[in-house]
Amino acid sequence: MDVVSLLPEYETLTAFWSPKVVAEANGQLVKIAKVKGDFVWHDHEHEDELFMVLKGELHLEMEDRSVVLGPSSVFVVPKGVRHRPHCSEETWIVLFEPRSTAHTGKEETAMTRTLAEQYAQHAD
Repeated sequence: MDVVSLLPEYETLTAFWSPKVVAEANGQLVKIAKVKGDFVWHDHEHEDELFMVLKGELHLEMEDRSVVLGPSSVFVVPKGVRHRPHCSEETWIVLFEPRSTAHTGKEETAMTRTLAEQYAQHAD
């Protein structure tokens, strides 16, 4: 494993909502993504999902509440909780999640990215 400098990695991202795997430890993936607009409602039946914001502001809607994350904020969506991330301006996020976590849970949409696609970006 090499040292990963996250800020330059964001410059390689060309599409919103398309995570890039930048590191892995003990079956947990560290992913980065540029996001803007609305993502899909989904859940992860067996995995928690940790969101950290580096730049911008991310809104996480859940069925029972909403939270807003700004720079350096962290929030964990517990397994099984339906959620929808969205933001009005470009936001840079870091995700920490188990390798088994499907990008959009059981939802299959044009926004869904496979794990292979998320790793393929790392080869850029």
